[in-house]
Amino acid sequence: MVKTLTKKTFALSAIVAASLIAGSAFASDKTEPRNEVYKDKFSKQYNSWHDTSESVEIIDALEQDPNLVILWAGYGFAKDYNKARGHVYAVTDLRNTLRTGAPKNAEDGPMPMACWSCKSPDVPRMIEEQGEDGYFKGKWAKGGPEIVNSIGCSDCHEKGKSKLRISRPYAERGMEALGTPFDKASRKDKQSMVCGQCHVEYYFEKTADKKGFVKFPWDKGTTVEDMEAYYDAIDFADWTHAVSKTPMLKAQHPGYETWQLGMHGKNNVSCTDCHMPKVKNAEGRKFTDHKVGNPFDRFEETCGTCHDQSKEFMVNLDNERKAKVKQIQLQAEEQLVRAHFEAGAAWKAGATEAEMKPILTDIRHGQWRWDYAIASHGVASHAPDEALRVLGTALNKAADARVKLAQLLAKKGVPQPVALPDISTKAKAQAALGMDMKKMNADKAEFKKTILPKWDAEAKEREATYK
Repeated sequence: MVKTLTKKTFALSAIVAASLIAGSAFASDKTEPRNEVYKDKFSKQYNSWHDTSESVEIIDALEQDPNLVILWAGYGFAKDYNKARGHVYAVTDLRNTLRTGAPKNAEDGPMPMACWSCKSPDVPRMIEEQGEDGYFKGKWAKGGPEIVNSIGCSDCHEKGKSKLRISRPYAERGMEALGTPFDKASRKDKQSMVCGQCHVEYYFEKTADKKGFVKFPWDKGTTVEDMEAYYDAIDFADWTHAVSKTPMLKAQHPGYETWQLGMHGKNNVSCTDCHMPKVKNAEGRKFTDHKVGNPFDRFEETCGTCHDQSKEFMVNLDNERKAKVKQIQLQAEEQLVRAHFEAGAAWKAGATEAEMKPILTDIRHGQWRWDYAIASHGVASHAPDEALRVLGTALNKAADARVKLAQLLAKKGVPQPVALPDISTKAKAQAALGMDMKKMNADKAEFKKTILPKWDAEAKEREATYK
């Protein structure tokens, strides 16, 4: 018996077929790294995420503040440091920065594989395929053909669903160290935790069993003093300063930690409340805006849901806080820069390791505290009081170092004040450190011309096999 389809039954059949097709597309629980796969099912969210591409401007932080070149002397950030752009640019900007060098093959270059870890949903895909041991092993260039999709859907959501997730095992371990496992957290807390996978302080382990693994230094807590104590206890250093020979700590971007310490965090205002609010599209339908950005750009949907004050008032208040933080930041930088050069002069004058140890400890702690405060995105808005407190302790530590240095330099017969080279611009500061920027830039240009096309071609071939 042949059954004739009515318009109604045909429409129903079409819906069922479409759902089956959609279901088959997301049949596996494995991470789907390609953001464009979700552009139809989650069109509003996808389109707003893609709007992060509007942040096209590249702001050179070293050009704005040449002190940074000296403070990071001997470390990759002295070569190149641009302010963060939208999520869409995460992979592009990592490829282009001088910090990742100009590797010629998978075993070449200055940076480890772990440098990819916050940049792409290809990271959880690779961890699922290779395990953490396989993923973290080797140099950064190993991941070039593999990690091509920028921060997106699968970093924060279960495949094909709106359900939030922690996609990195090391981030899950970090939350557990704080006694707040993700699966036990409220939805509000989960909204911030998924951001806290990347907007955190972290380091690369050096132990034999987990060499190169990402770890959050939260075993003792998340304050600047807690993490400092943690690093000191394991005798960890990111690098040795090229001028002062100090074993240094480089803060990454402890936004999650500083947010917790501010009034928004204490009042359970999540990251998404301010940076990814609920908005209405042209048809009046509400959705979560994935154009992560400045809350003042969507004032009524963000600040205006809690604050009675005008946008003008809130912007002025925020600017006042930023100005105060900036003032103390620059004062701390000046003292730390001088301390590095004075320590360099002390070494040249024959200072011993025993004489220098307490001085280098002060420099290490002072710069760590300064970096913790300024590397945290939006700290003047998230936790201005904590930023000022921490920067004040950075100033004190730098002052302690310089007092000890003045005494030691006098003992060694070194005339004071110690002369500083001209570091008034980024180029002059880099030249003062003997950095061959012409070669670095030429090597990078060649890398972008010859290596990146090969990575993209290999990635395209691999992704063509995805179902």
